[in-house]
Amino acid sequence: MLFDDTYRTIESPAKGLFKDRGSKFIGYAYPVSTEAEVKEHIALLRREHFDARHHCYAFRIGPDKQFFRANDDGEPSGTAGRPILGQLQSQDLTNVLVVVVRYFGGTLLGVSGLINAYRAAAADALSNATIVERTVNEVYELLFPYAAMNDVMKIMKEEELEQWDQQFELDCRLLFSVRKSIADNVTEKLKKTDGVKVVYVKTV
Repeated sequence: MLFDDTYRTIESPAKGLFKDRGSKFIGYAYPVSTEAEVKEHIALLRREHFDARHHCYAFRIGPDKQFFRANDDGEPSGTAGRPILGQLQSQDLTNVLVVVVRYFGGTLLGVSGLINAYRAAAADALSNATIVERTVNEVYELLFPYAAMNDVMKIMKEEELEQWDQQFELDCRLLFSVRKSIADNVTEKLKKTDGVKVVYVKTV
């Protein structure tokens, strides 16, 4: 496996604050699972804090933590987005966006001052969040004849699989979710049932 079948994220949005020489840095942490959600949160904060000087952010998405971005939004390169991302990495979090909104106080903080401020605001927001562990799950589509219904449902019950979007007619269809670490065993068991077709959909 390329990665564990669990990951750490935050349960709900959280907020933090850091002040230095008149400048105010407000940290916002959000649980996210797509880049579209990231853009939506940033757009809302830009509208809410339209008079702020900078809206710097970083995010990580995916259980493998391979998709990430950091943005300085006009601050000197490496002084904002990277320290925010560093907080996500140091706490081993993913599916999280942190935005730090800065109101300029009139005094330049210098490179080290900015790095410290953005790191501290991000850390404060994350310290106010509830960190939870989630399992990495794979979603599959099952296609099978009505005659195989009892055999399929027996496996669903034995393995305690979450299922939804069911269509039970002559040709049946359902979607189910299974923990990544046991996905191969479960799908092999289903494939041995007469007439059952198992199609991988996505990892969540």
